[in-house]
Amino acid sequence: MVLFEKFGQHQPLNRQAERYAKEGVPISLSTLADQVGGGTVALTPLFQRLEAHVLRAERLHGDDTTVPVLAKGKTSTGRIWVYVRDDKPFGGPEPPGAVFYYSRDRAGEHPQAHLASYSGIFQADAYGGYGRLYEPGRNAGPILEAACWVHARRPFFVMADLTENARRKVQGKKPAVISPLALEAVRRIDALFEIERGINGQNPERRRAVRQDLSAPLVADLEVWMREQRAKLSRRNDVAKAMDYMLKRWSAFTRFLDDGRICLSNNAAERAVRGIALGRKSWLFCGSDRGGDRAAVMYSLIVTAKMNDVDPQAWLADVLARIAAHPVHRLDELLPWNWRAPNKRVDQAA
Repeated sequence: MVLFEKFGQHQPLNRQAERYAKEGVPISLSTLADQVGGGTVALTPLFQRLEAHVLRAERLHGDDTTVPVLAKGKTSTGRIWVYVRDDKPFGGPEPPGAVFYYSRDRAGEHPQAHLASYSGIFQADAYGGYGRLYEPGRNAGPILEAACWVHARRPFFVMADLTENARRKVQGKKPAVISPLALEAVRRIDALFEIERGINGQNPERRRAVRQDLSAPLVADLEVWMREQRAKLSRRNDVAKAMDYMLKRWSAFTRFLDDGRICLSNNAAERAVRGIALGRKSWLFCGSDRGGDRAAVMYSLIVTAKMNDVDPQAWLADVLARIAAHPVHRLDELLPWNWRAPNKRVDQAA
């Protein structure tokens, strides 16, 4: 309960201690912190098995988010990185999983270390620290960049948000200027997402065939249109900046046309870090780098349980009670996608 409340429900230990005391169960903050540390150590072998599973993926999603860390008289800004394996969009049989890492800063050396042994497709935003991952001649093999069309669409959408403008008008506020070019870009990108909705979950071969037939002509027309319009705009124009973001990475944006395993968006990684972004207002900061590392281990296990439709608290309670006596060579049985709730095991035995 303590682990799930802290990392799954974003309730810091001091609030938990206050609640337990009101319920007649006084537990000191240091005791709760010791329990978090002990629980994390006990679960680390499962984190390592999860890490190996995620980094064997043919395609990974990657993202990061800020995490305040206590420093001398202030907080500094650390990072939580996430790498997500989710083969469901292309009908893959392997279970989904997410692995998180903590770092004190956002230096590019961190993702380079995380993915040092990885080879495959990497879907992420255009963060410069990923750049060296795509260099040819890597010892572990090539990593192919697949850009996110949601990131590309976002600035166009901001400049073409008719709904927001209508809301501002009702509130008596001055409406923003709607850009016809941005509106047209959103319409063209949305047409690609509409095609994707029809092939979600189908095998890579079918997805590639549909994309070659339906999406490729739309993408070709979009490139021609964007280059024509971009030539008419100044470099400081917001629409021009949004177009440049795509045109400079056009090969990464169009890679999905030739590979059915690639998604059009990086939403899988963004969903994984959403809980951290929401929880920051509750727990305010990590107490130390060690606390950040513990958080990364627990986020990995809890988010993976959720991705596999497993109750994280029930899973934690059962696994922590069993893991000390569980044979090492059968450790995979305790991973969320292999785990069965105790009552289900009884039913199967009966």
